[in-house]
Amino acid sequence: MSVHQVEQNIQQLIQEINQHNYNYYVLANPTISDFDFDQKLKKLEQLEQQYPQFLSPHSPTQQVGGEVNKTFQTVKHKYPMLSLGNTYSEQELRDFDQRVTKALGITPEYICELKFDGLSISLTYQNGKLLRAVTRGDGTKGDDVTQNVKTIRTIPQQLLGNDYPPEFEIRGEIFMHRKAFEKLNQERIENEEPPYANPRNFAAGTIKLQHSAEVAKRPLDCLLYFLYTQTPIHQTHQQSLQAIKKWGFPTAEHVQLCQNIDQVITFIQTWEYKRAQLSYDIDGIVIKVNQYAQQQELGFTAKSPRWAISYKYKAEQVETTLLHVDYQVGRTGAITPVANLTPVLLAGTTVKRATLHNANEIERLNLFEGDTVCIEKGGEIIPKIIRVNAQKRHIDASPIPFITHCPACKAPLIKKEGEAQHYCPNEDQCPPQIIGKLQHFCSRKAMNIEGLGAETIEMLYQQQLIRTIADIYQLKHHKDQLLNLDRLGERSVNNLLTGIEDSKKQPFEKVLFGIGIRYIGETVAQKLVKHFRTIDHLMNASQEELIAIDDIGERIAQGLQHYFSNTTHQQLITQLKAAGLNLETHQQAIELLSNVFAQKTFVISGVFETFGREELKNTIEQHGGKVITSISSKLNYLVAGNNMGPAKYEKAQQLNIPIISEQDLLKMI
Repeated sequence: MSVHQVEQNIQQLIQEINQHNYNYYVLANPTISDFDFDQKLKKLEQLEQQYPQFLSPHSPTQQVGGEVNKTFQTVKHKYPMLSLGNTYSEQELRDFDQRVTKALGITPEYICELKFDGLSISLTYQNGKLLRAVTRGDGTKGDDVTQNVKTIRTIPQQLLGNDYPPEFEIRGEIFMHRKAFEKLNQERIENEEPPYANPRNFAAGTIKLQHSAEVAKRPLDCLLYFLYTQTPIHQTHQQSLQAIKKWGFPTAEHVQLCQNIDQVITFIQTWEYKRAQLSYDIDGIVIKVNQYAQQQELGFTAKSPRWAISYKYKAEQVETTLLHVDYQVGRTGAITPVANLTPVLLAGTTVKRATLHNANEIERLNLFEGDTVCIEKGGEIIPKIIRVNAQKRHIDASPIPFITHCPACKAPLIKKEGEAQHYCPNEDQCPPQIIGKLQHFCSRKAMNIEGLGAETIEMLYQQQLIRTIADIYQLKHHKDQLLNLDRLGERSVNNLLTGIEDSKKQPFEKVLFGIGIRYIGETVAQKLVKHFRTIDHLMNASQEELIAIDDIGERIAQGLQHYFSNTTHQQLITQLKAAGLNLETHQQAIELLSNVFAQKTFVISGVFETFGREELKNTIEQHGGKVITSISSKLNYLVAGNNMGPAKYEKAQQLNIPIISEQDLLKMI
């Protein structure tokens, strides 16, 4: 290999690794296994060692973590959040032990801990109270996510006892338990939403949500494992772990003090098999020198401590043969390709199918008919194809093209700009979409109709007894036909009809969510109902009125207007009204105290001395005004508090929008 080729290889590896880092840390959507990523990084390190003239300080071998999410305040870490060196090899562990022993002149004690597969977090406590929570970011600075972290119930906001330092930092991992994750994914699948790949991605995505109320709804957990203080208060890491547990911090149950590297390796081997018994995911074991004085003596490299290393378990992978690709049609018309595989045992279960997500994934894999594929369980839960073994590809094999027409109704597919998914636009005649909408409408989170499960709905559709959700409320007129169907005795039919009648009591937001308008999930439905209060007001709302509501962007607004402009859908709403469903809210409307702010819009930004932001919002609405989230030329006032975002302030000044304080607002009232 020429020197020029070496330089090209290094640049190519840097580009690939940076992209994978971005996918993992920023998008929380990795497209490569940990093992394959580590192999690329190791290859880059080797080339840079052989050809130091091409080593750049900006190389990923010299960096830590990812990038800072620009939507959060950036905070510099008092103690850098360095990454650990890692290995998959027992020999490299022994090499690590030899380096440490040689540097210290004695064999040290090691502490072995489980390596949690979650999101790294640094918590600062002052006088026993949680002051700040910051993500790893790039290792030097991270995102301030304090308000979101405060919603995690296992993280103490006030410590126990009184023997903790006046100020300290503690590091740990935010994660999600498997059962909670599986339940969440099942609900997403039922709602025709793409499942999360693994709990780690979910935790990372959740902690960066903009609304803490949404974070609070998601069952996150946290385990803490490392204490940082200005001056040492303990002699060993083991003593620190015991202390933080006494102060009320959640700590790892499975920690072992080892006297030598052989005991470390035994601990690693034990947990490779026992990890399946845990309620959460781990991806390896962390080994640390126990004595703090020895840690200080060993010191750090540019990006990691010399006194610690992680041993990572390989995710189980197997090869099997691609038989064919099916295409599923969801209730929203989304087309999802699914790989059908020769059955193979993987992580304790037989895998026959794996999702391919969309056309981009088929193209990324360069998938051909009959390919030998390597599959892995992402987060040991969802089977996915990692790569194709092109060396085993048959010489006559053809690439797999993505379909152009709906497999169910043959309508030409569409793909909107900026979206990865193909869609069938024939929503009112495509059988899988109709059945999916019916099933969604009857589901527990929507109308919760007892007796109308997925199989019963499909049978009623096949028997032409229901074609739209309005038809469900006409089934009482077809009792004789229902009694003649398989698996429906008189008791079942009576329960079904009672369940349908009871569903009329469901509130408006449940009906709106159940109708199945694209992009309208539970939370959006609640916000629309709270604002517009009746279906007629919602149907007649302009795009400007829609996007003025919190979290309603152009995509949702266009989706609503597209749906309600369809005469078939207008007729459906009329039928649902006639059936007696709640299409207006009976919740108490905001009591108007005056109309002083009628037709006026406000943006609230910053921290206020007298009122909380929600109080200010309620005050404005009680006097006829509307609170929105974005600044445009049509905004009337920006209510500015302390520490407001400079971008909003500058934009308001550029657009000559009046900037007022909370006192100015009260004077106007």
